[in-house]
Amino acid sequence: MGVWNQIAQYLFLKKKDPNAPKTFSVKFMHGINRISIFLFLIGLIILAYKLLRH
Repeated sequence: MGVWNQIAQYLFLKKKDPNAPKTFSVKFMHGINRISIFLFLIGLIILAYKLLRH
């Protein structure tokens, strides 16, 4: 699975692979990755807003 496909799945832009393993540790890892991507995007939006406002 490619990196871009995985990011699209984290951001709910693409359906999950039905053949992917469904263990607790994998779910937890994907949840943490999803949170970190969302926080990164929020940080980029805030940074762009501050740069454009000034």
